[in-house]
Amino acid sequence: MVNTVAIIPAYNEQDSIADVILRTEKNVDLIVVVDDGSWDSSGEIAKRLGAVVLRNDRNLGYGGALIRGFEYAKNINADFIVTLDADSQHDGSEIPLLLNRLREENVDIVIGSRFIRGGSSKAPAWRKWGISFINNLSQTSSKISDSQSGFRAYTNKAINSLDLKEMGMGISTEILLKADLAGLKIAEVPIHVTYNGKTSTHNPVKHGLDVIISTLKTMSLNQPIKVYGLPGGLALVVSLFFWILTFSQYFKTGILWSNAALLAIGTTMVGLLLLCTAVILWAITNKNSEKNN
Repeated sequence: MVNTVAIIPAYNEQDSIADVILRTEKNVDLIVVVDDGSWDSSGEIAKRLGAVVLRNDRNLGYGGALIRGFEYAKNINADFIVTLDADSQHDGSEIPLLLNRLREENVDIVIGSRFIRGGSSKAPAWRKWGISFINNLSQTSSKISDSQSGFRAYTNKAINSLDLKEMGMGISTEILLKADLAGLKIAEVPIHVTYNGKTSTHNPVKHGLDVIISTLKTMSLNQPIKVYGLPGGLALVVSLFFWILTFSQYFKTGILWSNAALLAIGTTMVGLLLLCTAVILWAITNKNSEKNN
């Protein structure tokens, strides 16, 4: 039986995949490299080094590769699953830090953070700012400092509790949001991230937009009252102000202040639309939860 499996999504990482595998193999029982449609020798190198290689015929994206790796881990009933990037930014020798926290402190997911005390990273300032923004946008009850870290450890329970859909980079936040809703316990440990010039195979703007859109989509489906209901209620409060302004002006002067009236009508419509959306999505989400239970 495989106790611990490492999942490494790889897309054209032939220059670094060997180093990642060699650093990782001492700390896990099995390495699974998901070759996400690479046109280079990433998969062949990984296979020669003894890793199980799952190849996607085309590039599905980071999320698609990760989901395939998780499915493999579930099928072999691995107790613990570690994920790390194939570009040498994560040090496989630090895997025990994550696994020890996972085993000793009764948590379901452990994230390697470069931003908490004891961690380090020479990430560009724009990357730190972007991660901070996404952290705030996707904040959970666990107060995660590095929501975009791909260096994580999961229990079998955690993997089987998550129904993941995102194919792109947004899966990192989807996991955290769905784990929080599922009541899973999340912790962080400090890690050291190395940047060797090639910081990412993804366009940073596309990456950021992908994560933000994914986060909003996940939140809208799982927290409709927060995403739609609160703004809808606020819009109705604003509309009340404009209605009062419109009628008070009319009663005083007998003249209809058209600008205020239009704003009152517009904010009322927006508020009602958002509230209706919140109620509909809330009902659908609860219905699906009842079916799953």
